[in-house]
Amino acid sequence: MEKNTKYQSGSRIKIVIFGPESTGKTTLAQQLATHYNAAYVPEYARIYAVEKQQKGEKLTSNDVIPIAKGQLRLECQASEHLLLICDTDILETLTYARIYYPEFKSKTLEKYVEKSTATFYFLTYIDTPWEADGIRDLPQTREAAFLEFQRTLQIYNQPYLLLKGDLETRFQKAVKTIDKLLENH
Repeated sequence: MEKNTKYQSGSRIKIVIFGPESTGKTTLAQQLATHYNAAYVPEYARIYAVEKQQKGEKLTSNDVIPIAKGQLRLECQASEHLLLICDTDILETLTYARIYYPEFKSKTLEKYVEKSTATFYFLTYIDTPWEADGIRDLPQTREAAFLEFQRTLQIYNQPYLLLKGDLETRFQKAVKTIDKLLENH
């Protein structure tokens, strides 16, 4: 199991569930937030994509910065809590921008990433069944997407634990890790 254990202490603990589509991120984030009675920060990209879809519009590279700003706004609204459980974050936005729009470059997005303050990431593996939901659209490139997500965490030297297995196994591994972070906080 891959692990990068760099830890930065601070006034709060921000846990990010991170990885490709349809890997159980939302379910795990909600379970953890409930378990710890923590602030839950939803994935803004999904909210945004659903709104665009309802208008009959498709996402483009012009949507990357509004998605990033929306994600940061949701995190800021929950920032007074000691423990934040985030269903993705700004690095997820950056990674998806690289996957969908390889030519996309933005100093604004890079500045947002530089200011990112996650304490720890859980990288969700692709060993869960892919489920179509009208928003997800990359079932054929899951492995390449996973490798890009892992590469992003490594490039930005983020602490993470790779979560594999069924949802209960992932949940138990995440709880064990978060408990240690809380003990050391």
